[in-house]
Amino acid sequence: MNKKIFVISTIIIVIDQLSKILSSIYFKYSSISVIPNFFYLTYAENTGAAWSILKNKQLVLIVLTFVLLLLLHIFMRDIKQNKKSIAAFSLIYGGIWGNLLDRILHGYVIDFLDFQIFNYDYPVFNIADSAIVIGMFFLIIEVIKGEKKSDSIRK
Repeated sequence: MNKKIFVISTIIIVIDQLSKILSSIYFKYSSISVIPNFFYLTYAENTGAAWSILKNKQLVLIVLTFVLLLLLHIFMRDIKQNKKSIAAFSLIYGGIWGNLLDRILHGYVIDFLDFQIFNYDYPVFNIADSAIVIGMFFLIIEVIKGEKKSDSIRK
């Protein structure tokens, strides 16, 4: 793994874990309105994946996460290393490990970011989830661009 990816993903893990610790200390089992009718800090324990898929299947989710990390590592070898791909993989790795740590340590993932958008109460999420989504967005752009390591060797 690239040293930059390791360092950045570690920073993301630390920020994610600190935010979850603070949320469990300051608003466990409650909801604080930050921007009324839009943004709340709402402590939640998610025993599933996104939108509570595979709820209460922690062992399955942990095994799937390790398989995903392995596949991501294999895929990373074929992508050209540039600022956007390094950011993408850093965010994805940091997010995946942040949620994986929760699953291993607590048996659930701590979520606390709660948005209501156009009267839709979006599922509560966390920093790790945000990192994964943003990282995937960057990665999709890199894949669409089609730059692979082998392309840079041929030029």
